[in-house]
Parts: sequence; C-alpha cells; structure tokens
Amino acid sequence: MSSMLPPTDSLATGVGALPHTDPRKACDEVLAVFPEIPFIPTLPARGVTESIVFCDSSRLPGGVIANDRLSVDRSLDLVTEIEQIYLDYVDQNTGPYGLTEQYASGFADMLGRTLPAPRILKCQVTGPVTFGMQVVDQDRRPLHYDEQFADILPKMLGLRARWCEQAMKAIPGVTRTLVVLNEPYLSALGSSVIAISPDGVISGWQDISSLLDDGLGIHCCSNTDWEFVMALSPALISFDAYTGSREFLLYAEALAGYLESGGVVAWGIVPADYRVFAEETRDSLLQRYQEIKKQVTEYVVPRLLDSRSLITPTCGIRFADESGASEIMETAAWISACIRSGERR
Repeated sequence: MSSMLPPTDSLATGVGALPHTDPRKACDEVLAVFPEIPFIPTLPARGVTESIVFCDSSRLPGGVIANDRLSVDRSLDLVTEIEQIYLDYVDQNTGPYGLTEQYASGFADMLGRTLPAPRILKCQVTGPVTFGMQVVDQDRRPLHYDEQFADILPKMLGLRARWCEQAMKAIPGVTRTLVVLNEPYLSALGSSVIAISPDGVISGWQDISSLLDDGLGIHCCSNTDWEFVMALSPALISFDAYTGSREFLLYAEALAGYLESGGVVAWGIVPADYRVFAEETRDSLLQRYQEIKKQVTEYVVPRLLDSRSLITPTCGIRFADESGASEIMETAAWISACIRSGERR
C-alpha cells in the first residue's frame, strides 16, 4: 500500500513536461534547479509517444496510434491481452510495463545516473480517468464508459506506476519516491455534462495504491471536488494555485485535516504558460503565495503548512521555449528559498 511522504519543507520541484528535445539536457537542468526533490521530465516535443496518455499506452489492449490519435481496435484479439493484465496484476509482474526510450526518454536518461541523495525522486503516470476519457474505440466511445476497460485501466497503469517506483529506487542515491497520477479529467467530478463515477475513481485509486510502497499523488490542474480528492488520502495533491486557489480554499477545513494526516500540497503558483508568466514578477508571485498562506494558517499552524508544502509551476511546461522553461523553474526555486528563509515582500 502506498504511504505518506516525509516533510517536504516548502522545497520546489516541477510537474512533468518540459519543452526540451534533448533528454540529457532536460535532466541536467532539473537536477541543477531542483536538487532536493527532482522530477523526471517528459518531453512531448520529441514526438506524440511522449505526450500524456500516449506515454503510458504501450500495453493497452488493441491500442493503435494513427494520425497522432490513440484508439482501440476491437477487431484485434483483446481477450488474451486483457486476461494477461489481470494475471500480471495478481502476480505483480511489472516487467512488461516498463518504460522505454520511445515513450519516456527523460526516464531512460535518469536511470543511467547516480543522484546526490535527493529527499524524493518524482515522476508522473497518466491517471486512469484521464486515460479512459482520452482514448476511444472505433465508435468514438471513451474507454472510461466500457465496463471491461474501466476495470483494467487502473490495473494496467498501476503496474506501470509500480515499475516506475521500483526503477527509481534502483537509481543510486534514491531512497524515497513519488509517483503522481496526472488526472486533469478529475475536473469532471460532479459535472452534468461529463459523467465520472466517484465509486469508479475510488476503485481505480485503490487498485493502483495497493501496488505501491512509497508515495502516490494526484495532479489536477483544473478545479474539482477537492474534498473528495483529499479523502482518497494521496501522499500529494498538485494543483494550479495561481488560478485555482480560491476554489481550493473553499475546502480549508478538509485541507487542514489532510495536512494534519501527513498529506503534502504542491502549490502551483508559477504560471507554466510563459505568456502569463511574463506578465508577473518574482515578487508578485511570492506575494500571491503569501496571501494563500495567510488564509491557510487560519486553520493550521504555519509550521505544519511549511513542512507539508511544495512550490511548483502550475502544470507541465509546454507553452515556453527552453529558456522560458528555465526561468519558470528557477522562479519556483527562488520562491521556495524565500519561504524557507522567512523572507517577505
């Protein structure tokens, strides 16, 4: 069963995607800016197979990529592939679910390194709700609404997450790991337009959580039912605090309980879109975070908030060039340093 994280002490890290095409350069930069809690970057600019959903699709039964779209071909032998996922899940056979350079060049590069004792190494895996809503069959029906696929996707992605955890822990210097489920479609919880079953979300979360030993978190860059998400007891909740803090803090009492139980919040206070980022200053973003902190500390003591927080960009950095991505990451690290030194602006 997955577990909570040690104190993160308002350190900084990233979310997932970077605009780089050279995995060595991307990993070098991550390790330089975020040495204590580095993340393994995904590099969708290298090709569609490194994009969200696609990057975790190598074991999808009947999966076909054509014209930059991922779908399921039901004319193929799906039964054998589906049965194999169930068998692998029971046996915790993660070998076939490993990442390759085609799908995760950043991960492949990081595996070849020795890291200087980071507190936590972090990576992302597509969440089952988002995967199931993004991939369709030949009738353009999302897999999330297919009973069979809704059951196997969490197991397939759980095996991927377990493989990632094991692979990260095999890197010299790494002792603690965090796998974050990328779940933008959780924003549909409670929607009258897109039907997402809360029971299905809980079941899928439990399928994945039961396979992991270390941290398992959730990233959702849109507003959702945050009390529901906190009740899942993820090790980390990562969200867009730059635009969504007001809605998030509507659940302040639930947030207090979540932090007191050992949860960590990654406050995405630095815009990942360079066009928005360029309209701010480091001081204005620090002040924005301090205003959030003032509200939260009406419910918890500052020491608790500081120890159970991370500072991040709002999301993966795709709408920026490499230089702009560096500025965004360095700003997150600067804000973290100010918070940790007690500096106010």
